[in-house]
Amino acid sequence: MTPIDKRKIKTMFDNWFRPARARALDGVQPPAVRPPETKGVSAPLIALLAGRPSWSRRDFASLAREGVMANAIAYRCVRVIAESAASVPWLLYEGDIEVSSGPLLTLLAAPNAGESGTALFERWYAFLECAGNAYLQGVSAGGAVRELHVLRPDRVRVVQDARGWAAAYDYTVAGQSARLTDVLHGKLFHPLDDCYGLSPIEAAASALDIHNAGAGWTKALLDNAARPSGALVYKGPDNAPGLSEEQFARLKNELAESYSGAANAGRPMVLEGGLDWRAMSFAPQDMDFSEMRNAAAREIALAFGLPPMLLGLPGDNTYANYREANLAFWRQTVMPLVARTAKDLTRWLAPRFGDGLRIGYDADAVDALAVERESVWDRLNAADFLSRDEKRVAAGYSPVGGEP
Repeated sequence: MTPIDKRKIKTMFDNWFRPARARALDGVQPPAVRPPETKGVSAPLIALLAGRPSWSRRDFASLAREGVMANAIAYRCVRVIAESAASVPWLLYEGDIEVSSGPLLTLLAAPNAGESGTALFERWYAFLECAGNAYLQGVSAGGAVRELHVLRPDRVRVVQDARGWAAAYDYTVAGQSARLTDVLHGKLFHPLDDCYGLSPIEAAASALDIHNAGAGWTKALLDNAARPSGALVYKGPDNAPGLSEEQFARLKNELAESYSGAANAGRPMVLEGGLDWRAMSFAPQDMDFSEMRNAAAREIALAFGLPPMLLGLPGDNTYANYREANLAFWRQTVMPLVARTAKDLTRWLAPRFGDGLRIGYDADAVDALAVERESVWDRLNAADFLSRDEKRVAAGYSPVGGEP
C-alpha cells in the first residue's frame, strides 16, 4: 500500500470519529448509517391516560379546615379523644404520698380567668390531634406561675439554638411577634422532624380527601336528581342540517334551569319535534360510593386510634362488643396521652411549686376502666401470699402501714 493510500485511510477514520459539530464545521459528512429496522404495527395504538389525583395541602390551616371542620369523622375523633382525656382528674403526689390540696392543684383546676382546667386541657389534647403539636404558656407574677394558656399551633414557631434544640418560641398574631421562653411544647412522634410533631390528620390526609370527595360526588348526584345526565338526541328529517348554535344554546340553558337540581327532580320534560331524550344510568359497581366512604372513614379512625365501632361505622368486626372496643380505646389511646401529659407537666411545672412533687392522674375515676379494675382487685384479693400494703402497691395505691 502506497503512502498516499495510507493518508487517505487515516483521514477517512479521523472524519468518522470526530465530533459531529467539528464535522459540520469542516463540511465533512459522516458515512450514511442505516436506521434500525422496526416492525410495523398492524393495529392502532391506544394510550389510556388516568388523571392525576388532586390532594389537599398539608399545612396546618388546610388540614384543620379540610380534615376537621369539613369532615365529620375526623371532627368526631378529635372531640372524643380530647374530651375523654380532659375528663381524667389530676392528682398530686409528694414522694409516694398523695397531696389533697395545694397551689399547684388549684392552678390545674383554674388555670386562667377565661376557662377551667378541663376546658384548657381539652384544647391541649385537641391541638395535639389536629397539629401534632400543643403549646402551654406559663404566665408568672411575683416569681410564681399564676396562669396557664394554650397557644394556637399555627401561630407558634420554634426558635432553635446553635445545637438545634428549641431555645424559645415566637408567637405571631396579626403580624406582631413576641418571643416566649416559658412554654411547654407537647408533640407527637414525627420520623423526619426534630422540632415538630406529626398530626394524625396528616397521616390520614389521603383517606380524608377520599371521604370528602365521596361526599362531594354524592351531593352532585343529588343536585342532578340522583342520576347522571342523559343524552338529548336530535332526530330531524333525512339530510336535514343539525341544530344551529342559537338552538343548541337555548336547549342547554333550558335543561340546566328547568330539569336539573333537587327542586326539579321528577319533573316531566317537554320536547319539540325531532328531539329525543335517552337517559343514562350507572352500573351497580359505579354506585358503590357508600362502601368506599366507609373504608376511608375506618382508615381515618385508625389513624386517630379510635375503634370504628365507637363511631357507628358499619362493617367493623374487630371487637366482639362495644365494651371491649371502648376499653381498648381508653387503654391504647386516651390513657397513654394522659400519662404523657402528666410527665411533661411534672418536668416543666411541678418543680416550681416544691421539691419532690409529681403530677399524676386518677385512673379509678374512669368508668370505662371499671371492669378492668374489678378483675385486678379480684386477682389481688385471691393472692393470700401478699400483704395488704403489697396489694395496695400492686393496685397502684400508696402503702398505709400498720396491719400486715
